[in-house]
Amino acid sequence: MAYRYVAQPQFWRNFKKMPREQWTSVRRTWQIFKVDPFDSRLGAHKIHGLSAIFNRTVYAVVVEGDLRITFYIDGNTVVTTNIGTHAIYRH
Repeated sequence: MAYRYVAQPQFWRNFKKMPREQWTSVRRTWQIFKVDPFDSRLGAHKIHGLSAIFNRTVYAVVVEGDLRITFYIDGNTVVTTNIGTHAIYRH
């Protein structure tokens, strides 16, 4: 399926706060993510707590170490909600 990608403001705020050294890992992950957000290299998994808050299934992918990107799918649109450590799971 061809997805359209949208990022929420919280994602961009946290991305800009990250150390520049991590931006390379994020870009590398993005190259895979934009082709298939469920590519096995990304380790996509459901985040049950955020899913309950958003009232829809929310997923996370692994960028590196403890760095995650959270997202949900709305029709053919992938909405990235946040980026950061596991702390972002607490909303």
